[in-house]
Amino acid sequence: MTDPNIDQPLTLRIGHEELVIRRRYELLSITNDFLIAIWFLVGSILFLFPEYETVAIWLFIIGSFQFLIRPTIRLASHIHVQRVPPSHWDN
Repeated sequence: MTDPNIDQPLTLRIGHEELVIRRRYELLSITNDFLIAIWFLVGSILFLFPEYETVAIWLFIIGSFQFLIRPTIRLASHIHVQRVPPSHWDN
């Protein structure tokens, strides 16, 4: 039994405009990948300046942690917990 609302677009009204978000898990994954790239790029640049080495190391740690989030997002996009109505408990 699948939830028909899982793939429904999320629509946010902003004044007279609407922001429509489709394929939410894919958008979340792309955003995560983009942030990973930023952390590693900025961290790499900061390594050129010895006084910012500690900040650079922390950015690499944050980026590495986000690599752990990637498979979690992918798994969540394939598995959905759904509430079962009480009428289906006896079957």
